[in-house]
Amino acid sequence: MGRLIAGVDEVGRGPLVGDVVTAAVILDPLKPIAGLADSKKLSEKKRESLALLIQQNALCWAIGRASPQEIDELNILQATMLAMTRAVQALRIQPDHVMVDGNRCPKWRYSSEAIVKGDGLIPEISAASIIAKVARDHEMCALDLAYPEYGFAQHKGYPTAFHLRKLAELGPLPQYRMSFKPVQLSLAARDGQLAGK
Repeated sequence: MGRLIAGVDEVGRGPLVGDVVTAAVILDPLKPIAGLADSKKLSEKKRESLALLIQQNALCWAIGRASPQEIDELNILQATMLAMTRAVQALRIQPDHVMVDGNRCPKWRYSSEAIVKGDGLIPEISAASIIAKVARDHEMCALDLAYPEYGFAQHKGYPTAFHLRKLAELGPLPQYRMSFKPVQLSLAARDGQLAGK
């Protein structure tokens, strides 16, 4: 068997709420999966069907995450690196080499390289981007069921105009990243309103 290559990607650096989610995938060369691409360029339906195929046919896959508290403590970049490390460490089979989407790799013991726009170029990274995106979207939909007034199923936690309006109106939930500026502004506004009462 050739070198075992894991692809790694993250989803959720930009949102104001929830974990940053990463995935690591080692594909099986004997079970190629057609249609792998950058998850952002695929429809939700296509992502869901590809995620199932990846889970069924990859040699192994794993998800890593960092919580909003870890993001606030470390900063989003370091939390993402931590989540990537967790994903690779969780693989049932450890890789010989890791290809990471983006321009930097975590400081880890693995042989690795960072590939800008790798999610559109390297099948293993595309697979990781799909697994991570589907996992995080499901979590946002679950949060939406608990707090429908915030509209998480639509904006997935990203700072859209609607989301910012709701955040200002309702204030942040415990799942928010308190160090992110729009969340801090909503807290300051709310504190100002409370002080004015």
